[in-house]
Order: sequence, then C-alpha cells, then structure tokens
Amino acid sequence: MNKIRIAFLIAILMSLLATIAVVAQTEELTLSMSRDWGYGGFNGDIQGLFSMKVTGPADLARVVFYIDSTAIGEATQSPFHLQFNTDNYPLGNHELYAVGYSTSGTEYRSKVINANFVSASEGSKAAMRIVIPILVVVLGAMMLAAIVPILTGRKTKNLPPGSPRQYPLGGAICPKCGRPFAVHFWGLNLGFSKFDRCPYCGKWGVVKFAPIDKLRAAEQAELEGERAQVPEMAEEEKLKKELDDSKYQGL
Repeated sequence: MNKIRIAFLIAILMSLLATIAVVAQTEELTLSMSRDWGYGGFNGDIQGLFSMKVTGPADLARVVFYIDSTAIGEATQSPFHLQFNTDNYPLGNHELYAVGYSTSGTEYRSKVINANFVSASEGSKAAMRIVIPILVVVLGAMMLAAIVPILTGRKTKNLPPGSPRQYPLGGAICPKCGRPFAVHFWGLNLGFSKFDRCPYCGKWGVVKFAPIDKLRAAEQAELEGERAQVPEMAEEEKLKKELDDSKYQGL
C-alpha cells in the first residue's frame, strides 16, 4: 500500500514539473512585430519590410525565428531581432513565432502571431482607403477654419493694450502685429503650432504655442509700447504749438 502511495506521489510530482516546464517554455519568451516599411493594416494584412523582436530571460543565448514551420533566421545576441520582407514569401495567412534557447539548453517558445501577407498592389489600395478619409477630414478642417472666422469673427480692436487675457486652449503671439491672443478651437492644429487667425490684425498664419510667461510678457510689451508713443505725440504737439506761435510773432 505504501509503495502504491509513493508511486502515486511521484507521478503527481513529475506531472507538476512537466507543467512548470511547459509554462516556462511558452510564457517566458515575448515576441513582437513592427513595420519598418510598407503596409500594416486591419485584419492582420501586412506587406513590405517588417521586424520580429524577442525579449526573454537573462540567460537567453539564441533565438530562431519561424514563419509557419520554416526557420527564416536566428539571432545570437541581444537585442534578438530579425528583419524580413513579406514579398519573399507566399501570399496568404502565416504563423510567425520564435523559439529561444538559454545557455543551459532550456527551450522557450513564444506565442504565435497570425498575419496575412498581401501583394504590393493590394497593400497600396488598402493604404489609400485609409489615407483618403484622413485627407478629407484635414481638408474639411482647413475649409472650416477659413469659413468660420469669416462668418463669425471680426477684428478685436477694443481690448486695451496690456490687458490680461485668458487662454483656455493655449495662446500664441501673432508674428505680424506681435500681440498675444487665445488660439481658436477652429484653428488647424499642426503639432506644436497652429494655423490660426489673429483677432487684432486679422492676418492668417502659422503660430507657435507660447508658454504663459511669454504671453504675459507680450501683454506687458503692449502696454510699454503704448506708453512709448505718448512722448512722441507730446513732442509733435509741442512742435505744432511752436510753429503756430511763430506765426503770431512775425506780425
């Protein structure tokens, strides 16, 4: 009876060890794929130049990359990666995976990535189906940005120089008149800049988003510029007065 019990325990232990080994082989190797050039669309359709990359345990020494059951290459040092061109393989669905080996000979297997290799013409058509709607949206946004100010916007002239402003969507400094203004929601975003219309001079242009300290400094510069014009006006009035006085002195 004891011998049967011991044999049963040994069988359970061996089964656990085998399960642990399988888990180690299937979960400790991570495979990812990235597009280097070409088309990578929906439903796993790909065409062009791609790279398979693997990360794994610290003692990983060698990785073999597979497409279906055919080894297409291997990497023997980190980073473990391999570049391939879909045009070199038959069109259709394929399974991509990798098998790694540690310095002690332990084998690790990655999960399978399913991909559908398509022709260059199919890839171009699929890419155009994605690009055209994006272009339509961009052109529509540009037209909207041009029409909305005409219908709803006018130059803002009644704001005194130096007045503090609110910039809920960010602010920019007009390169034409130098006045800071809050960018409009209908302006066309260009990353760190925006195609927008200055509400003071009415000019359109590409303006860069400015930090709040520069916007406040531009507001102060407005006020200082306004003050600098006062002595000039006073000097003009003084010359005019002297000219008028000289007329009476000659009588």
